[in-house]
Amino acid sequence: MLTDADVKRLIALAKHFVEASQIDFPGFGESLEREVTSDVGHEDFVIDVNRRGKTKQTKCTYQKRYAVTDIIFRLDIDGQPHTNPNGEFVPCPHLHIYREGFADKWAFPVTASLFSDTTKLVKTFREFLSMCNIHDLPEIQAPTT
Repeated sequence: MLTDADVKRLIALAKHFVEASQIDFPGFGESLEREVTSDVGHEDFVIDVNRRGKTKQTKCTYQKRYAVTDIIFRLDIDGQPHTNPNGEFVPCPHLHIYREGFADKWAFPVTASLFSDTTKLVKTFREFLSMCNIHDLPEIQAPTT
């Protein structure tokens, strides 16, 4: 299990995509998974974009995973509200941040200072990648549908 200190260190690491080619942002009903590695220490991560929702084209989830299973960040857009372990209700969009002993069970409301306009999915993805401390971003191609 990761500690809060581990997560803080992992977040601070500068990272880049293993494959530097263009990212084709997934269309409605699709998903994407790309590998990321740290510039120092060779820590490996996976970035996911999930748009597999069946009814809402605006529903989207971004994740930054470590060691395949540990979700460091998860941003949920236009999905269900979340209830934190303390009973606090958090509407969507919200950001999950790994917390020792709780994994990704805690969520926080999204503010404009974090993500400027979550209705713009590609722009929000760029902001999410920046929050994940990923540098040298390849071009991101918006879906045609």
